[in-house]
Amino acid sequence: MTGGGALSSFTLGLILLGALVLAALAAYNTWTSRRNTPRRAQMAAAAGAPVSARQEPTLEVERQEPAFEAAPPLPVPEKKPGLDALIDVLAAIGLEGVVSGEAALAAMPPTRRAGSKPFAIEGLNERSQQWETPHPGQRYVAFQAGVQLANRVGALNEIEYSEFVMKAQAFADAVNGMPDFPEMLDEVARARELDQFASGHDAQLSFTLRARQAAWSPGYVQQHAARLGFVAGALPGRMVLPAATVGAPPLLGLAFDTQAAMADDPEQSALRLLTLSLDVPQVDRREQPFLRMREAASALAAAMDGVVTDDNGQPIQPQALDVIGADLEQLYDTLDSRDLAAGSPLARRLFS
Repeated sequence: MTGGGALSSFTLGLILLGALVLAALAAYNTWTSRRNTPRRAQMAAAAGAPVSARQEPTLEVERQEPAFEAAPPLPVPEKKPGLDALIDVLAAIGLEGVVSGEAALAAMPPTRRAGSKPFAIEGLNERSQQWETPHPGQRYVAFQAGVQLANRVGALNEIEYSEFVMKAQAFADAVNGMPDFPEMLDEVARARELDQFASGHDAQLSFTLRARQAAWSPGYVQQHAARLGFVAGALPGRMVLPAATVGAPPLLGLAFDTQAAMADDPEQSALRLLTLSLDVPQVDRREQPFLRMREAASALAAAMDGVVTDDNGQPIQPQALDVIGADLEQLYDTLDSRDLAAGSPLARRLFS
């Protein structure tokens, strides 16, 4: 009897131990599952009201002001011709008489590029005496053809210059005009100098935000970014922070995995990093884009339990950001000195 009782106690102990082990494993699996399950956006539902089975969930985006301080209002940019001798080759086209806008449009080449460089025709409006892209119902007393000297693809070369001459000559012939082309070698040399300057003063910055523990769903990222003023971009997996000036390029871009954004059920997609970017020459310095980039990265990291790193996964220290900010101020000053201020129409064309 005593031996049997001891055996029963021993067996009971094993059972209890096994139950504890199973409970521990279950708790560990639950913790692991939660850690690996992407965080989802909060769903909105009427307080106290049951959610119908057929009711579609909606993102609960709080109506609150972005965390950024409001930027000072920007002056309306001065309207200038699209073509500019600073970054374009210009060929004047003299006319024997006035040409209608309809005739000019009919004479335009089918493509607006010479190789990899933008090509354009402008007319001198008889009434306003302003250069403009030809419009129907207007009359023009002169034209000018232009091709861009450089862009992010590189400098204008001899082949592209020759294509420019052919397109401009064909247009001139169609409107009974006489073009005056500058010397090719001089313009190609000028293109190389401009391209060298642009290459040495082009800056495109990016921060990587990495999840510390639990991954994020696309909706979770979009919800937190929307609270800072970001809106959906043109492509899946991209959001932008709009500029204060209507029609200007966005201040910042925020991107994550396109495939995750296009998944059948995006909320099941797990994101562990996203990229915050700034195209420096495209954005007016008065918008303080780098400061707002730092603020956005910090705010997202705090709200989403992430860490801001460089491309190699190393955390970015505040001191390093201060150095980058100082370097950017020097870059802005240099661009200003060349009449290529960041965010200006000319800078946006050159750095594109």
